[in-house]
Amino acid sequence: MTAEDLQPYQRIVQDVKDQVRLGRLKGNDKLPSTRELADHYGVAPGTVQRALAELRAEGVVYSHQGRGSFIRESAVDAVDDPTSRAVKRLEEKVADLTERLERLEADGDKRS
Repeated sequence: MTAEDLQPYQRIVQDVKDQVRLGRLKGNDKLPSTRELADHYGVAPGTVQRALAELRAEGVVYSHQGRGSFIRESAVDAVDDPTSRAVKRLEEKVADLTERLERLEADGDKRS
């Protein structure tokens, strides 16, 4: 299913989940206001409300009357999928290998 196949509220839900998955949104981050999100996505405020209701139901966000909507601490677990976990493992391995390579190069420079 492509983004074009999704309803507008579903695109918002997917975008927020993607931002959490990528680490752009973290636990307790405040989301923009309904009006700001509506303007950003070019949709009606009711569409944003539907997306937020879906995100609440899935455990990605929580809302406080008068304060706004926030990303749950456990949101990463709620949006995590096998692909995301595999990418995270690969990123960790690349970081580890990079660190090892830098140490080896530093040791080689000391010997020269």
